[in-house]
Amino acid sequence: MSQLVNSGGAGERRLTSAEFQQLAAVPAAVEWFANIDNPRTRRAYQNDLEDFCSFVGLTAADEFRAVTRAHVLAWRAQLETRGLAGATIRRKLAALASLFDHLLENNAVAGGNPVHGVKRPKIETNEGKTPALGDDQAKLLLDAPDTETVKGLRDRAILAVLLYHGLRREEAVRLTMSDLLERRGIKHLRVHGKGGKIRFLPLHPVAAERIYAYLERDSGRAPSPGPLFRSIRGKTTGAGVTANGLYTVVAHWAQAAGIEVDGLGVHGLRATAATNALEHDADIAKVQMWLGHANISTTRLYDRRGQRPEDSPTYKVKY
Repeated sequence: MSQLVNSGGAGERRLTSAEFQQLAAVPAAVEWFANIDNPRTRRAYQNDLEDFCSFVGLTAADEFRAVTRAHVLAWRAQLETRGLAGATIRRKLAALASLFDHLLENNAVAGGNPVHGVKRPKIETNEGKTPALGDDQAKLLLDAPDTETVKGLRDRAILAVLLYHGLRREEAVRLTMSDLLERRGIKHLRVHGKGGKIRFLPLHPVAAERIYAYLERDSGRAPSPGPLFRSIRGKTTGAGVTANGLYTVVAHWAQAAGIEVDGLGVHGLRATAATNALEHDADIAKVQMWLGHANISTTRLYDRRGQRPEDSPTYKVKY
């Protein structure tokens, strides 16, 4: 105890008695909100909880004790009548459930979580439904950009990163120079995925060659760490390529290569990489980690090996 009391230096500011009491009285709901690290998640959850409080009529933190499952069911019904998407309703219910889990852990409410048992709407997902490119199409796309200009070299590197690593659009645009690193003597990409999760992917030799060819020609790059893929034209020159800019890169070179696939975008290249890896017998659990999927059921949506005629049980029947 004495170590705790005497650990601070004489010049360090300490809490006054009033400040200590104020922090001790911080409601558990406020504490839960402060622990949400992702700013986008924090804003979304704030709006979700304000929505619920407004619907139920809560004005103070201690009033959460009176919330029952009936209140949550009524709120869900109201969300549905407003025509909100299933994914939005699921997120709102998830925010409320997370809050009540925290309140229960801190004895701020009694009983169970009123959100548990409330049926959440099924949501349609495009994961796994995006048409994947065939091998020949992928090769055409990889070779479509020129090798003479900085833009061509940059786009060749972008397409290689997408097709050889299956990154999401947001993950690709977040890449910085410091995300090119070496682990155990092997070049890796550090990928900043959903929910702040980081994964390390070995850098494919083709992608590595194209990235360093691009960096060598991009002579205007500042020495300090910055975005890996930079904008080249217009007012954003030097800034990182945007998510929309990445979509434009894919669409432009797909058209130049004569590839006609409805709705092809960055996600289509992710689907191509996932499908190709599974087609070549990559372990599905490793593909899950590679893609950054929280649930392996999402990865299975890309596993189209069962659709190959040659793998049909028809050819396994013998008499």
